[in-house]
Amino acid sequence: MHSEYYFEQEVERSLITDGGYVKGSPKAYDLKRALIPQDALRFIQTTQPKIWQRIAAAYKDDAAEYILNDLVHALDMYGSLAVLRQGFKSFGKKIKMAYFSPNTSINKTTQQQYDANILTCTRQIKTEDNQIPDIVLSVNGIPIITIELKNELSATGWNVHDAINQYKHERNPKGRLYQFKQRTLVHFAVDTCDIYMTTKLDGENTVFLPFNKGFNNGAGNPPVKDNIRTCFLWQETLVKDSLMDIIGRFLHLSSEVKKVRTNGGFIYQTKEAMIFPRYHQLDAVRKLIKHSKAHGAGHNYLIQHSAGSGKSNTIAWLAHHLASMHNDNDEKIFNSIIVITDRVVLDRQLQETIVQFEHKDGVVQKIDENTLQLTHALAANIPIIITTIQKFPYVMKSIRTQAKKGIDIKLSTAGKRFAVIVDEAHSSQGGETAMELRKILNKEGIEAAIAQEFLDDEDDDNLSDEAKKRLFSEAAKRSRQPNLSFFAFTATPKWKTLACFDESGENDLPPFHHYSMKQAIEEGFILNVLANYTTYKQYFKLLKVASEDKELAKNKTKALMMRFVSMHPSVIQQKVEIIVEHFRTVTIHKIGGRAKAMVVTSSREHAVRYKLAFDEYIKEKGYSGIKSLVAFSGKLEVDAVEYTESSMNGFKETELPEQFDTDDYQVLLVAEKYQTGFDQPLLHTMFVDKKLSGIQAVQTLSRLNRCAYGKEDTFVLDFVNSHEDIYKAFKPFYEVTQLGDIPNAQKLNELGFALDNWKLYFEKDVNDFANIWFKDRSKLTGLEHRELNSIIDRAVEKYKQMHVDDSVHQQEQQKLFKSQLQSYLNLYLFVSQIMDFTDSEHEKRYAYLKVLVQKLPKGTKEAEIDLSKIVVLQFYRLQKLSEQGINLGNGEASALKGSTDVGTGKADSTDNISHLVNELNETFGTDFTVADQLFFDQIEEAALSDESIINAVKANSLASFTDFLSTKLLDLFLERLSGNEEVCNKVMSNSELKTRVVKRLAKQIYERTKH
Repeated sequence: MHSEYYFEQEVERSLITDGGYVKGSPKAYDLKRALIPQDALRFIQTTQPKIWQRIAAAYKDDAAEYILNDLVHALDMYGSLAVLRQGFKSFGKKIKMAYFSPNTSINKTTQQQYDANILTCTRQIKTEDNQIPDIVLSVNGIPIITIELKNELSATGWNVHDAINQYKHERNPKGRLYQFKQRTLVHFAVDTCDIYMTTKLDGENTVFLPFNKGFNNGAGNPPVKDNIRTCFLWQETLVKDSLMDIIGRFLHLSSEVKKVRTNGGFIYQTKEAMIFPRYHQLDAVRKLIKHSKAHGAGHNYLIQHSAGSGKSNTIAWLAHHLASMHNDNDEKIFNSIIVITDRVVLDRQLQETIVQFEHKDGVVQKIDENTLQLTHALAANIPIIITTIQKFPYVMKSIRTQAKKGIDIKLSTAGKRFAVIVDEAHSSQGGETAMELRKILNKEGIEAAIAQEFLDDEDDDNLSDEAKKRLFSEAAKRSRQPNLSFFAFTATPKWKTLACFDESGENDLPPFHHYSMKQAIEEGFILNVLANYTTYKQYFKLLKVASEDKELAKNKTKALMMRFVSMHPSVIQQKVEIIVEHFRTVTIHKIGGRAKAMVVTSSREHAVRYKLAFDEYIKEKGYSGIKSLVAFSGKLEVDAVEYTESSMNGFKETELPEQFDTDDYQVLLVAEKYQTGFDQPLLHTMFVDKKLSGIQAVQTLSRLNRCAYGKEDTFVLDFVNSHEDIYKAFKPFYEVTQLGDIPNAQKLNELGFALDNWKLYFEKDVNDFANIWFKDRSKLTGLEHRELNSIIDRAVEKYKQMHVDDSVHQQEQQKLFKSQLQSYLNLYLFVSQIMDFTDSEHEKRYAYLKVLVQKLPKGTKEAEIDLSKIVVLQFYRLQKLSEQGINLGNGEASALKGSTDVGTGKADSTDNISHLVNELNETFGTDFTVADQLFFDQIEEAALSDESIINAVKANSLASFTDFLSTKLLDLFLERLSGNEEVCNKVMSNSELKTRVVKRLAKQIYERTKH
């Protein structure tokens, strides 16, 4: 009862009794053909009797042999998946080898043909190499699955890893049964706890992937009452209806062309891979389809799938299933599927995947030209449309433009339903662009809603009927539309995403479906970027040199002081030294010598200064094998020199990803570029010199998590953030992201009231503005902009006069008003999506404030303080704080919360510069004192009067002189030991500190002597 025999018997019994299979005999297997001939022939005779009779009439007793030979030829030439889907040619006729479940019940014959499929479960088949798989599953005589079963309770104690080894070492990948794609399509290694699968046997190089449900948001499978954990494989996945659906609508052959460098130059290699869905992909698509079929359009689904989940394939499968889905009345549930993405690779995968299912053109259209192309696709009911969200606001304009040319485009949404699949959920719901998408896809529905709202409206007599109508139109496009369903994918949902995509999953809370970061890491699909996380702490001391002790805005000035420190040349030089030396001693040896690194900087200027210092240090040291690239947007002037990314790198911005992928460059210095969406598997190390938090921290650090051959770990060296900072950022997304309190309409009312109380505008201003703003766009006179500006200027002038006698207080109050105004705009965009009514007061205020914020003064350069004339950096040093990893398994994640206290911020207080300097020095103080600094100044002056030292400067490079000065340092110290014992001991007893002191003194002495 504990042996593998009984395990096999239970799987066979389940498939035959409840799974739609018949019991096969190992003797029925044809070794030479790698087929079960009697099943293949019986299927053809039953489902295609006319073709069989025609061939039998021609070949009589040889008919079976003739057909089987043609079938084997097709299988060997095209593979079993192609033959099962498309059939094969014999006697000039197409013979089908499988029928798939029909989308509708209109044609009864198709259901009968589907029912005629013969699924066979055969145990202990013997191959031509005398290899005996435990179970082989066949469809109409064609073997498509092998299973190796292991029972940990058996005498051998073997488990799933022994089954994997058996596949790798005891199964011939060139054998007729096992050869890639020709017969079997997937191989399962199974024990009572875990399942692994592969679609290609390749000896020792065979790659097995987990096929598990996940347990406690991690790897593995949950316990099952009165059964084993892996029973879902034969009770759910491999039963007839499920398996035929997988063969017909999931399995596909991926073909990838790669550019590979060889000694003779670049060549292009084509790599094929059979894609079998992982469990969470199959589960997600099926649950989404089931819910959509039962509930129709009008729902918002969040699919929170981690990096490494195979999102592109999941989206392709979902799009295909949604496009062909019908309800119980045999009506298409969605007229078109619109995939919103910016990724070129997703378009390619969608095209490649779906063409294998449909075998016809026109199913998928990518909108890569202009808005008119999108308009035509929507009007033509193209089943699957791939586009960016930015094109939707211009659809109606394109229709009007064509109308002026005499071209009439009929774009009606009456009675139509759309499924919108969003590749990244963060920007799919909020924002005016997303609102326009809803407005276009439910044009007629919104117009009907406006008419009803017009009848019901009794509140606002301050607007003309024309303005009311357009106002209701603008408000209606923000809310959920009954003919649209959104399917949004993201690994890191914001609170707004969870609140808007609110269809509940199995635990009665969003997300609808979940594949966690924890599971992806434990299953080996991504690397744990927090496993090796080193942090540094900075110590410094500022000295006020300005005679005047100005009173300045406290928080802003302290932030500027911190920026002053981070931009200081000596600070960047220290960090560059740490980065380069770590790369040379550690990173360069990773991933077989191919590892690369990224340096995350805090600003464009920071990136430019890093690049200059990086290249200078490499040149000074004479290092080879380490070259850097820099990435930042636009032009920037630093120290009176203009820089661009392309001028610093020596090639176009668009070429950077490809150039960085070569062996010529190892380090990428970035400023707000390539921190999201950049897929470079060879990135191993990240140096962080920027404050990171929340989703930005997760997305930035996750650039390292991609797997690559030979990549076993990652490393992060962080100059700015603590372990606690990064833990707090990652923890909510490690397992299930929870939604906390979210703001509601009452909070919006409170914020609106607070804004009104500033008395910068009044109700009359808002109504006057609304009557013009919401005019029919076809009836504009061209003078409206004058009137709108005149109305807005009333508030702008009052804004300028706020506390005009106190410039500091004025600046802070104006900042506070702007902050509350922006909070209101953001909150209305969110709340308007969840309100089930139209509030004309908020819509009017929103329209007015959205224009007002654009015209408010942007502020002057007066606030920018030149700190170089106020403070100097006396000391700076970095100290390694921790080399431990960050364990996300500890503690509980906090729920994501909306801005429930929006607009309640306080104005920044002010303080004297001397106090601000003291506060920073107390926080970041070094172990050195002012007296210590005077001591170092004396050492420098003494060295400049030493003839041997001056001669050494003249005769040596900086590097050689630094080595020379290191030998002289003790003599210089001893001459001034009296009264300076503490600082001397501190330096001479700490080799790291001594090295830094010598380098700094050497550079100052060298530069002063040379100049």
